Amino acid sequence: METVRTPKEQQLIISASPHIRSEETTSRIMWSVSAALLPATIMAAYFFGPKAIFLIALTIVSAVAAEYAYQRAMNKEVTVCDGSAFLTGLLLGLNLPPTVPFYIPIVGSVVAIVLTKQLFGGLGFNVFNPALIGRAFLLISFPKLMTIWAEPTAQFVAMDAKTTATPLGIMKTEGLAKLMEVFGDKVSLYKSLAVGNVAGSLGETSAIAVLVGGIFLLIRGYISWHIPVSFLGSAAVLAWIFGGKGALFTGDPIMHLLSGGLMLGAFFMATDYVTSPSVKKGQLLFGVGCGFLTMLIRLKGGYPEGVMFAILIMNCFTPLIDRSFKSEVFGAVKVKKEAAK
Repeated sequence: METVRTPKEQQLIISASPHIRSEETTSRIMWSVSAALLPATIMAAYFFGPKAIFLIALTIVSAVAAEYAYQRAMNKEVTVCDGSAFLTGLLLGLNLPPTVPFYIPIVGSVVAIVLTKQLFGGLGFNVFNPALIGRAFLLISFPKLMTIWAEPTAQFVAMDAKTTATPLGIMKTEGLAKLMEVFGDKVSLYKSLAVGNVAGSLGETSAIAVLVGGIFLLIRGYISWHIPVSFLGSAAVLAWIFGGKGALFTGDPIMHLLSGGLMLGAFFMATDYVTSPSVKKGQLLFGVGCGFLTMLIRLKGGYPEGVMFAILIMNCFTPLIDRSFKSEVFGAVKVKKEAAK
């Protein structure tokens, strides 16, 4: 006779751990993060024209093609549909200047996907953020091409624009006085930085657009506040204390927060699941380390921007941080060791 089970009994599932399950998948998370970058992508297209769309699209296509070609060549399962290669290409594209030639996105995508991700074992095994390694390789290999910045035109039909320096570059080489001469006053400077009407990489200009995407990720629970808040907070404090000349507490934290890739790095790069700590206390330390190194490079180094280097350096310490802040085993009983007599 067949045993008739009640509805409650039919809901019981006997299986191996983990027993807590979620409808979220790697694919859904990757595509959601890509969607969160849509405001920044739109602003890049608005300020830098069709060239921005071309570069971002070329980077995405190159990243997806590189992953597909490598996995087919190695007889591995093709996983391009999970959205991770698309996201890597999108992030790399948003980290490029709008003036680079067409082969730069291709080279950067191959380095990011093949050398940084696939050779380490694929998604989940890479030590460093693939998009940042791709950008670092391009910066080292093509320093001149990667440091030519276009003046935003705020015209969608624009194809070319005059080259100029970024606000951080002006601040680094000519000081605050020159920066105020260019923008008029601090209010105009803050407005231009927040909206994105400044020279810079495609996704680093509009702080508001990046912040909108970051808030979306926080609301959906794809990232926690620990890394972005500690990253931005430590950078702001250090900029306030050491950012000015002469006495302490003379810096401009708002200018530094809105400039360069700080917002993009804090919400979309430093929070990468694979290359950042998984323990909350470790995430706070990771974020503070990123903020400290960013401001150290910006204020004392020879390079006006430091977000990329800061995150990559902290990626090296992620395993150590996770090991140091290891969570206690649930239900475990601490046994006190008796002192040796």
